[in-house]
Amino acid sequence: MNPKERKAYPLTEEEKKSPIAKYYRETLAQPNPKLMQILSQGPMDPSKALLPEDIEKMYEPGYMDVETGYCILPNGAAYVAVNNVFPGCTIEMMQWWFAWHPLEQIRYRIWNPLCHPTIAVADVDRDYIKDPNVPLAKKSQGVVHFVVEDIGGGEQNILIHFLDHDKMDGIDDARLAASHQTVFGGYGIVSGREKGVPLDKAPAIMMHFCRETEDGVEFRTRFWMGYRWNIGKPMCVLPPHIKIPEFVPMGLAYHNVEEYSHLASILPEVYAEFGKEPL
Repeated sequence: MNPKERKAYPLTEEEKKSPIAKYYRETLAQPNPKLMQILSQGPMDPSKALLPEDIEKMYEPGYMDVETGYCILPNGAAYVAVNNVFPGCTIEMMQWWFAWHPLEQIRYRIWNPLCHPTIAVADVDRDYIKDPNVPLAKKSQGVVHFVVEDIGGGEQNILIHFLDHDKMDGIDDARLAASHQTVFGGYGIVSGREKGVPLDKAPAIMMHFCRETEDGVEFRTRFWMGYRWNIGKPMCVLPPHIKIPEFVPMGLAYHNVEEYSHLASILPEVYAEFGKEPL
């Protein structure tokens, strides 16, 4: 669906009084044209996909054969890779954003007014995120975001489990630091909200590798739909003979470019105004 044909989720009267409201824009920034052109060429060669058990390849310098693309893997799971760029941003700014935005609905709404109705965290996670004794890098680890999101197929309930780095095999803070990056990762559980549609509890591993560049940072995202982390190891949990339809990772890839292109357009300003305040 063309973004111009969608309606933004409106702010409440109370939210309109917030100093954050000036970053609410019903017209999104242009999605990165380079990435959109790549996606428009259709699915990538599955043999060039990164498998989750090979995640340590993300520490290597340079780039993979395919940094932006989508496909269906031989086991029926789906793969999405996107490399979004954030000029003028830093790793610290991204760490702040992932700690700051789940604490208030309007903060999630300004990220993508067309697709982000609501977000919440449990009280225990809210207290953890706001605790000044918790390092910024840890505030997006070991917490769960409860979100409602529409990536083009209707609203979905999504539980996003951001895991501690030591709970995922292949993720090592020393190697991340040596390669000038960090990662925001874990897995999500997706359920449809439409009446008459059974809750599918579809899982997906989600890993956002954030790496420094000369101009800012790049967000090298990898999704494995049909997978989840299980006792630290990636596991495909699709039933036998089930294959995820190709339009599912395609839609996620386009949505990812859209929402991160918009975030890149507002984050430096948002951080400059709120980044030094207590969460």
